Amino acid sequence: MLQRPTEDSEGRFAFGSTLSVDMTHPRRSAALYTILLLGTIAVGLATRRFPTAFPAIVAEYGGDTLWAAMVFWIVSLWRRTATTRLIAIVALAVSCAVEVSQLYHALWIDAVRATRIGALALGYGFLWSDLVCYAVGVSLAALLDMTLQSRHVTAHPVRRTR
Repeated sequence: MLQRPTEDSEGRFAFGSTLSVDMTHPRRSAALYTILLLGTIAVGLATRRFPTAFPAIVAEYGGDTLWAAMVFWIVSLWRRTATTRLIAIVALAVSCAVEVSQLYHALWIDAVRATRIGALALGYGFLWSDLVCYAVGVSLAALLDMTLQSRHVTAHPVRRTR
């Protein structure tokens, strides 16, 4: 017969008297997520610098997709214990806000966008397709994050005191 799980004071769910599952969200590894961030940047820059080395769809949309994934990794590093859902919402909101900001063309922001770093960070022309790329990039990063986080759900023996 299945027993209803009970939560202990440390956020673990106990099943019977022998097993509990840690349901708290673990802290993300700064080293691992920095590697993911740097790897994403490297591949994203490569899609822009060497487009012929990639399939046409990756050369066309990969940079924008990876840009949003990069934002996801930055938010993950900033809030290492946040839920994947919250990180994804913030990353998508930031990505979309930057894209919408490309509709604004004051002299000062266009001067920033005219630099290499400014163009990479802020872009320079609004495209609806970029919003789709951002949704895909954040979704892929969130799936990888959930996969990495699921490895941290561990079984613990329950110590009951009566």
